[in-house]
Amino acid sequence: MRTAVPGTGIIAGGPMRAVFEMLGVQDVVAKSLGSQNPYNMIRATIDGLKAEASPRNIAQRRGKKVADILPSQDRALENQQGTDATATSAQLQEA
Repeated sequence: MRTAVPGTGIIAGGPMRAVFEMLGVQDVVAKSLGSQNPYNMIRATIDGLKAEASPRNIAQRRGKKVADILPSQDRALENQQGTDATATSAQLQEA
């Protein structure tokens, strides 16, 4: 299981799709390997969701800040937005 880009929807088969829909999960990609027994698939999906860790828990376990463990893509976007604001300030000072 992994998160998907917003707007992707639920890409999962059979019983996993039902679990995600009932929980209100909107964007997820999941693949089942092994058993096709619906009971086992539902149990495995719920166990996997219970095992998910939040960025806050991971950062705390590693002794870092949440911003340090976020993907660099998120930080690049934040830096780009900050750069645009700086350029606008410089343009205003010249005028």
